[in-house]
Amino acid sequence: MTIRPLLPPLVAIGLLFAAQAAFAAPPGGFTATYNVLQGGEPMGVATVSLRAAGHGEWTYSKDVKGTAGLAAMLGASVQETSQFRWKGDVPEAISYDYRLQTGFKNKQRHLRVDWNKDQVTVDEGKGARTYAASPGMVERNSLPLALGLALRDGKKQVALPVAVRQEVQTQNFEVSGRETVKVPAGSFQAQRVDRTDADRGFSAWYAPNRYPLPVKLSQHDGGDMEMELVSYRAN
Repeated sequence: MTIRPLLPPLVAIGLLFAAQAAFAAPPGGFTATYNVLQGGEPMGVATVSLRAAGHGEWTYSKDVKGTAGLAAMLGASVQETSQFRWKGDVPEAISYDYRLQTGFKNKQRHLRVDWNKDQVTVDEGKGARTYAASPGMVERNSLPLALGLALRDGKKQVALPVAVRQEVQTQNFEVSGRETVKVPAGSFQAQRVDRTDADRGFSAWYAPNRYPLPVKLSQHDGGDMEMELVSYRAN
């Protein structure tokens, strides 16, 4: 008796590659909310969203509003908006806008990438500066999304070109272990990621099989700030 394979070899291989491609596909739109804490105390609420902008571009935004303590008293808010295109599973930067507003202070930063000239222009209101762009470059707002997608693809060490004020800076991150993390969205066996090339106090915890964003993020550069996931909804 001859036993035939369930699928011809070429068909089986084709389905395998299709499954791998589906797993590695960039995420669709979503909306996530976070509690923002400073020094362990509630400070605000952040809304993070991704949506298609047309013509192969995407808009990724983070809107933080002060709801407690000094941030609420000052009416503080921060809006960060990134425009990018997918380069594989990397959100390659097209533009980035930052706006900080309080009762007594406003601050802005505008970053634009001209990929025809491979040039980045940054303007903070004191005169624009330019520098060379780098393929696969992200910026500070889209960085956590890029890290989450790298972890989803099984990477344990990640080097990302990041557009900062005066240059493209290669930033290195590494999975340092697994930890149980409890946040308002639930309890997760999360991968902890730390920045390894600078003492910036950046740590993030991801459940990459569930979300492309961190379930918790801690950053001590410029303040003892934490973000804890409250909800995530695919659009």
